[in-house]
Amino acid sequence: MFDTRKLDTPLKLPLTMWKDPEAPHSLENLSKTETIRLIRVELKQYVLIATTIISHYRSSIMHFVKISSELIYTVDSPASFVFSIAAANTDHQKTIEENLTISPAIDTQWCQINDFGCRGLRLKVEPCELNIRYSATVQLSPETEQVRYLNEVDYKELPTSILPFLNPSRYCESDRLGRFAWKEFGQLQRGYSRVDEICNWVNAHIDYVAGSTDASSSACDVLIQRAGVCRDFAHVSIALCRALGIPARYVSGYAVGLEPPDFHGFFEVYLEDRWYLFDATRMAPVSGLVRIGIGRDAADTSFANIVGEATMTSINVEATSADSNFLYDNGNPVSTA
Repeated sequence: MFDTRKLDTPLKLPLTMWKDPEAPHSLENLSKTETIRLIRVELKQYVLIATTIISHYRSSIMHFVKISSELIYTVDSPASFVFSIAAANTDHQKTIEENLTISPAIDTQWCQINDFGCRGLRLKVEPCELNIRYSATVQLSPETEQVRYLNEVDYKELPTSILPFLNPSRYCESDRLGRFAWKEFGQLQRGYSRVDEICNWVNAHIDYVAGSTDASSSACDVLIQRAGVCRDFAHVSIALCRALGIPARYVSGYAVGLEPPDFHGFFEVYLEDRWYLFDATRMAPVSGLVRIGIGRDAADTSFANIVGEATMTSINVEATSADSNFLYDNGNPVSTA
């Protein structure tokens, strides 16, 4: 719901009120210069209201995204899989319809991986060529806000459930980056704009190079070599945010417009009273991100965990807009948590 109380200046009396001879701002009691000045002020107020309402309306329209993934494995011995490829369900992201095809036919078990709406698919597989195809239509109804109203939350005011996302983790060694983070970003204005500047810095100083990192590469490793892929961009950003006392968490998912198409890694930051999406790669619009998993870092959100001998031989991932409004991105912060 749009709140006119968030306008920079109080609303002026409408022009019809100024025509009242008893009103202090009556046009009859003002000079021509004062009248023109007040009319300009009034018009600016109406333009501001209209612009803000239109922006809010357009950024709050429901969007629909079609997602799909196909994974093929050669399984050489009995193996157990847990796949995280299904869209999560949150207050602002709903799965409208979905289809799952597995060849050969195998008993499957859907499971809840965590308390963030993330779902997993468990399989027990005998030696074979395993083919998994998942597709869904997802409805996004993002919560948006204007940048200037999103402030960082002091530690003493943070909800207890948010505190774990301030701690260092396997791939985000925020405890090793405190001095660097404060030197680079400590003097910036607190809030959304500071996190956005962290994304800008990561994007400008780290090259996106496929195959430049592996499963052991951490944020510090990436900072040293100055190259990585989407998960590395997210890990560095998360580590820098946590080093500044800003709660941040990793998100895996699908991304409309990502080239080449693949599973994507991005992140969320806790500001004011909710989590907001960021993507330091700048390779896809934030409004086109569909979440799968959430965790401290990529270790908590792998799209496949395997116990046994299995080799992935093919992967195909797609995410496309299902309506004409979806890719509209007006720069406002977006939350789908």
